[in-house]
Amino acid sequence: MKSGSPLRLAHRGDWRVAPENSLQALVAATRIAGCDGVEFDVRLSRDGVPVLLHDETLRRVQRRPNRVAELDAAALAGFGIPTLADVLDVLPATVFLDVELKGDTHGEATAVVLRAKRGEAPGRALVSSFEPATLDAMRTLLPGWRRWLNAHDLAPATLSLARGLGCSGVSVGWGAITGAAFRRAADAGLDVAAWTVRRSTTVERLGRLGVVACCVEGEALGRPD
Repeated sequence: MKSGSPLRLAHRGDWRVAPENSLQALVAATRIAGCDGVEFDVRLSRDGVPVLLHDETLRRVQRRPNRVAELDAAALAGFGIPTLADVLDVLPATVFLDVELKGDTHGEATAVVLRAKRGEAPGRALVSSFEPATLDAMRTLLPGWRRWLNAHDLAPATLSLARGLGCSGVSVGWGAITGAAFRRAADAGLDVAAWTVRRSTTVERLGRLGVVACCVEGEALGRPD
């Protein structure tokens, strides 16, 4: 992690200039001064291909009623939804990646792409998820990759779950990160990351606490190139 200040990871890319989780939004984010990397969401298409989409359906972003699991990767590409492989081919290895795995169905198909494109134990990439089953699967399939448990708090039960899953950190809503909560996580040997931060002053405050990364957008991300 970057010494002295949190990594700034663009939340689903820079969706001010292109739809979230699109190739264009992700590439645009990497051109912003001070942006260290990107966070994006991965689901599985009907034919088992990892693709980038946050929601279960295409309704909000693509204005289509379909569920991502109802369409194969080729059809999804027609709506501007890229595959994970395509994204990793485009993003430079120097860009830090927080690959959020949505749902509890991820397995070898996702792991194969991540391993092929970023190696067995990347220094500038990790996987995160709200789903314990997914994190447990990745512990076996990608043993050299760091994993973050995504959560809404830093309660003792959350920290215990993260440790039990072999995670190196917890990524939590920034409002839940107090001094006491951060110290609990640190005492448990866990890094703390924050989502979703919209002000640079918040990034700076969290950095003083010791937060290692912030998922950012808007003013906290910076101006588009």
